[in-house]
Amino acid sequence: MTTRIPVTIEGNLTGDPEHGNAESGNEYARFTVAINDRRLNETTNRWEDVGTVFHRVVVFNQQARHVADSLRKGDSVIVAGDLRFGTYVDKETGQARDTRDIVADNVGASLKFADVIVDRSPKANGPAADASGPIATPASYAGAELSR
Repeated sequence: MTTRIPVTIEGNLTGDPEHGNAESGNEYARFTVAINDRRLNETTNRWEDVGTVFHRVVVFNQQARHVADSLRKGDSVIVAGDLRFGTYVDKETGQARDTRDIVADNVGASLKFADVIVDRSPKANGPAADASGPIATPASYAGAELSR
């Protein structure tokens, strides 16, 4: 059983997303988000940077392609997903290391400092993506009258 820790972060990409396919065939995108902590210095009454925290993020499938095509280093993003912890063995030292990653459910460009143009993609693949849906004549044009 794993512990699910939902998180939402806002920060800036430290580099262009890495895009590829896993051995299982799943498409992925990986990137790092930097979050700068600022505090008001009450002595000088000025805002000061007091540290940066880096979060590694991975996103899968069609959203991975959208992330890789749309986002670049320095872009401000909002990420919602689950915080996951893991371990691995460092190949150089042989020591066990801990990891902390966010597996994203949603990644979006922040509109705080930028304008974004949305290029909508169909949610379905194949013929269903081009289907227009049922066509019905509105009641007011079909000769139907309303009575009270």
